[in-house]
Amino acid sequence: MDAMECIATRRSIRRFLNVHVDHETIMAVVEAGSLAPSSGNLQDWKFIVVDKKELMKEMCEHSLGQECIYNAAFLIVVCADPETAELNYGLRGERLYTVQNSAAAAENMLLAAHAL
Repeated sequence: MDAMECIATRRSIRRFLNVHVDHETIMAVVEAGSLAPSSGNLQDWKFIVVDKKELMKEMCEHSLGQECIYNAAFLIVVCADPETAELNYGLRGERLYTVQNSAAAAENMLLAAHAL
């Protein structure tokens, strides 16, 4: 699938098939996130892969009961490090660049998951 087709056909999925996703595929999605652009190449993010159903259930409960969180094969939590951006760019880095950097990483992962 080419990039434009991937962008045009990506959708937010709320119902998942009960299909195992192999470790290599999960790591390919995470790698796509790590390749995202970031302000000053800070890469001020961390990714946590969650595939334990008991943790996913807790996360579902803390996410307004969104069942899609529990029903997914795995989750990737994107964590930002605003202190790193603040050191380089002040308040603007902390409040804006950190969010933009994390969003770019998340979108890369969404597109990679869709393409895979």
